[in-house]
Amino acid sequence: MEDKNIPLEKLLDATSGSIYKLTVLVAKRALTLADGEKPLVEKPGEKALQNAIREIAEGKVKEKE
Repeated sequence: MEDKNIPLEKLLDATSGSIYKLTVLVAKRALTLADGEKPLVEKPGEKALQNAIREIAEGKVKEKE
């Protein structure tokens, strides 16, 4: 996924359409990445927040049921 602008609709699919749940999901994933967890999608030079968003957009990270 090379596009820097990921459509919000694609991200909202991971949280059943809830922007609030999406915010929490992105924040939690970014924190785990910042704490040293290995990214599920490698992109050199990408910050934890950008990586978390990319992982969610690609369906590798989803909200827990």
